[in-house]
Amino acid sequence: MTILSASTRKKMHLISGAVLGVFVLLHFSNHALGLVSIDAMETGRRIFTSVWQSIPGTALLYGALLLHFLMALDSLYRRQTFRMPVGEALKIIFGLSLPFLLVPHVVAARVEPLLSGVYPDYPAILRTLWSSSFNTSRQSLALIVVWGHACLGAWFWMRGRAWFPKYETLLYTVALLVPIFALLGFVNGARSLERDYAEHGGYGDRAYSSQAPRVDPNLLDKIRLAFYGGFASLIGGTLVLRALPARGRIRIRYPDGRVAAVSLGFSVLEASRAAGIPHVSVCGGRGRCSTCRVRITQGLEGQPPPEAAELATLTRIGAPENVRLACQFRPVHNVSVVPILDTDSLGIKTQLARQNAGGRERRVAVLFCDLRDFTRIAEHRLPYDTVFLLNRYFEVVGEAVEGSGGVVDKFIGDGALAIFGLKTPLPEACRQALSAAARLSQGIRALNQTFEGELEQPLRLAIGLHAGPAIIGEMGYGQATSLTVVGDTINTASRLEGLAKEHDVELAVSAELVERAGLSFEGHRRLEIGLRGRKATLETWIIGDAAQLSLSLPMQG
Repeated sequence: MTILSASTRKKMHLISGAVLGVFVLLHFSNHALGLVSIDAMETGRRIFTSVWQSIPGTALLYGALLLHFLMALDSLYRRQTFRMPVGEALKIIFGLSLPFLLVPHVVAARVEPLLSGVYPDYPAILRTLWSSSFNTSRQSLALIVVWGHACLGAWFWMRGRAWFPKYETLLYTVALLVPIFALLGFVNGARSLERDYAEHGGYGDRAYSSQAPRVDPNLLDKIRLAFYGGFASLIGGTLVLRALPARGRIRIRYPDGRVAAVSLGFSVLEASRAAGIPHVSVCGGRGRCSTCRVRITQGLEGQPPPEAAELATLTRIGAPENVRLACQFRPVHNVSVVPILDTDSLGIKTQLARQNAGGRERRVAVLFCDLRDFTRIAEHRLPYDTVFLLNRYFEVVGEAVEGSGGVVDKFIGDGALAIFGLKTPLPEACRQALSAAARLSQGIRALNQTFEGELEQPLRLAIGLHAGPAIIGEMGYGQATSLTVVGDTINTASRLEGLAKEHDVELAVSAELVERAGLSFEGHRRLEIGLRGRKATLETWIIGDAAQLSLSLPMQG
């Protein structure tokens, strides 16, 4: 049973890390004063130690250090897989290596003075650190690793925040300059010492022999070994515990038929990574964004409810009950999921891309949709708000298309192209396309209700539908290659979307598609339109409110 909730553990990890980050930043700033003079470094050291070596400061610093290390071990123990992004892996490696890099410095700077009763000044500290190339290299490496770990931790926390893009350049500049100034101050301060400070010394050896009573070097060696052994035992014990067989196995099924069989306790995101299945996660799996969210198609009953952090994110985006954050959702029994923002790499298009890499012709139904006057709406909104609104709209499109059995081919600005019939007969594909249009209309209405207080005018759709032959294949160049469709059918659907705008309606659908769907749209307006490059006209139904179609369409399974 978990004593602390996941959100509480994350807050403890974050707060302790913030305390240590402040300490590191001030400590490195003190090093940077070496660019001025040794006296400036020493003055800064006195101020620095008056805070951090006081009783409250010592309790805060070492309490935060212990808590942060324990939370790191807890996180390591709970992690179900070591498949992760490079940045996250570096953060963990840096964090676990820090104790072994810092033990000699801590023993020399804090433990030995406690035993001897004399605290060294900056010249003595620099003499120790500059006593050999090994000491110098180790301390420089420790400085870089400490700062790298701190920056990666801060970046994972900040990158999902609304204000981060505004200060991103400034923060990256600070992250780059702080260690550079600290290393330059360290080197300049050491080189400015008088020649008598250049005598050889070492940690716990002759470093402070001129100032302090000698401390038995064997005792200091034992203390260092005890620290090394303690840290190694804690890390090793954690790895052993997490390697023990877990109780229970569950199966997570993805839309392309792949299944991740994992131990009970895995999150869906961890299962995706363990199985090598691509899964978007901008915040690194910390529940601070919604990019990893999945729609649960089977097995929702009896699953644990969202905790506070996940619930807050889901509420903010207005997610339905069957949508969960993959990084936070830990199923307790078998479940089927559809990653909402990564369906292109997980769904039907992956299979079809392999089958149709060389291209083939197939009869499909095509949906073109576009937001009307969105450029004018975006002019009065902040870039982040515009992106957020567009992503909500794209989510509506994706759920409407996928929920009807289609595939989103691509997003073009604020428009989208979807295909139906890649693996189904054309009549069914036509019904799926009409169903998607109805769902799209309903989804935009719900979106308008959500943003009612923020939009000067509601979002309006224009949709074009047509059916016919199209060429399917892998097209593009380099990394921009993907499965797509081309042909006159696509162009016609695009022209119908423009026609819907011209007539100020939501939907323009070719009579051919309606007939192949086995439906009748009597009672709606019917036009015969001419198309560029065609002599014959195209009979088209004009539908003012596409949501009304849901009353006459057959239910989609």
